[in-house]
Amino acid sequence: MQKQLLALVIIASAATLSIAAESDKERKEDIAKHRAIAAAHEAAAKCLEAGKKEEVCIKELQDSCKGLAIGKFCGMKHQH
Repeated sequence: MQKQLLALVIIASAATLSIAAESDKERKEDIAKHRAIAAAHEAAAKCLEAGKKEEVCIKELQDSCKGLAIGKFCGMKHQH
């Protein structure tokens, strides 16, 4: 009985560590995506500051954000 309980505890511990490692990996990937999205938005702001037309800056934002975020505005929209 004790051997079975010990085996169960070891299996549960291994599963917990595996889940934690996967969560850590996913968290790091999520952080990287947020940084990439932020960089794309910063580039869009600089584009607008440079005096380029809004349509041009939005197109550049969409191109740099392809596959990163959802929506026409790279996962972020505000009022004008």
